[in-house]
Amino acid sequence: MSFFIEDRNCNLSLLHSASVTLLGFSSREYLELLEKVCQRKESDILRHTQVNHKLLVRDRLRLVLDDDDFFELSPLAGYDLPYGTISNAGCITGIGKICGVWCMLIANDATVKGGTLYPISVKKQLRAQNIAIMNCLPTVYLVDSGGAFLPLQSEIFPDHCHGGRIFYNIAFMSSLKIPQVAVVCGSCIAGAAYYPSIADESIIVNHIGSMFLAGPPLVKAATGEDISVEELGGATLHSRLSGGIDYITSTEEEAYERVRNVAMTFNFGRCSKESMKYDDPLYSPEELKTLAPQNYECSLDVKLILSRLIDGSRFQEFKAEYGPTLVTGFAHVKGHLIGLVANNGELTYQASLKGSNFVNLCSYRNIPILFLLNTVPQTSQCTSLVQAEDLGRRLKAQACMMATIACAEVPKITLVIGGCFGNDSYAMCGRSFDPNFLFLWPNARVALTDCRSLFADFLEGAENFSLDKSTLKNLEKKLENESSAFYSSARLWDDGVILPQNSREVIAKCLEIIKQKDLQTLTCQQQPILRM
Repeated sequence: MSFFIEDRNCNLSLLHSASVTLLGFSSREYLELLEKVCQRKESDILRHTQVNHKLLVRDRLRLVLDDDDFFELSPLAGYDLPYGTISNAGCITGIGKICGVWCMLIANDATVKGGTLYPISVKKQLRAQNIAIMNCLPTVYLVDSGGAFLPLQSEIFPDHCHGGRIFYNIAFMSSLKIPQVAVVCGSCIAGAAYYPSIADESIIVNHIGSMFLAGPPLVKAATGEDISVEELGGATLHSRLSGGIDYITSTEEEAYERVRNVAMTFNFGRCSKESMKYDDPLYSPEELKTLAPQNYECSLDVKLILSRLIDGSRFQEFKAEYGPTLVTGFAHVKGHLIGLVANNGELTYQASLKGSNFVNLCSYRNIPILFLLNTVPQTSQCTSLVQAEDLGRRLKAQACMMATIACAEVPKITLVIGGCFGNDSYAMCGRSFDPNFLFLWPNARVALTDCRSLFADFLEGAENFSLDKSTLKNLEKKLENESSAFYSSARLWDDGVILPQNSREVIAKCLEIIKQKDLQTLTCQQQPILRM
């Protein structure tokens, strides 16, 4: 093992003035946004709790989980979208322990638009299910929804990855023997009624939960018949007549206790309660606040960041002298062995070949891989045959690395610590390459290219370019806004924005969640559990 030894005073003092102010703003903005999207109107809260006599969604989660250690995913999803801000995308998704087993939880928040499903709500739930499938996580649905938002039905209903895919996933997960439980803790109208109808086991709260495709007002309009909620789709009807519900409870508290009882029958392997022994990094993770890259035209020495993430700051570097603009090697995070692939400059021909070699090695040994993504935007133009040949070799090597990553059958975690630009991001396991988890730092930029370097070239007077400077400036502003971490997270292009100083904790939790899958011996069966 090689140790990172550095002159901390020199390194941090040089970086402090350049980055701490900018990152301080990003971190503050992130915390302010997080607080803003979690706020609810007082009238909506009162209607939910006093009029409808229901618990708030986060109180429901607390009753289901073993403790308050809830790993929430994509909290900024739904912020400042073209059709408005949908706080938390109208639902809470995340991972927590139920009776010692890591589980995915998907919970509607009826204080946001009455629990109505917007396009972003569907996308958030589909991503949660995808994470549950990749990591073999039992899933609990807390359903309190009025169904799809009809004015946007063309963005919710017809396509491959729209609302119907949620129900396909429920059946598919059951065929993979991933346990699923649904709690009807409010209205389940229209498509929402399929959650409890397809899940392995379903629970309903008497006089609070209901299930039907169309409610009493529509029945009245269509047939002229007056019918109550309980008669049309209440707990008694579905538990005694339709058979669509397995358990009926008198209170929400009893329902969530029943979830925990059901979880005890999952027959799922549990991670050991014995904590692994590990060393803290030699350098404090708090110092990552001053190390987050702000200038994407050059690359910070990524080893400064690694030394604040890994156990004992110990790193066994692989091919240290070859392709040094990509750092690869083995380390531990809170006792978990990982392979590390980190940008340290341009992804050159040699660096890409090294990356392919190392990813293949990790896949062969079944070692999870952590990618630290900070790609350097391409600014130099190809003006000679030699440059064209070099570019061709580089593209072939990057394609090899992409193929290796796409086919590597090991868990992958991606952390964007700076720029996430163009084809380099594909070779570093960006969103398109389906990592188990993907997070951004607040300073991150996600775009085809860095608009600041791109438009600087144009504004210097590029020939044969007809747009005037004012139009270019407006386009630059638009692209800069669209490449921010918050714009990305609002649209679920990632699993959340995290503060740099929290990265070690988040990575360790992901690795612990991933490890649970290794304890399972489940095999795929021909069909899901078929309800009556």
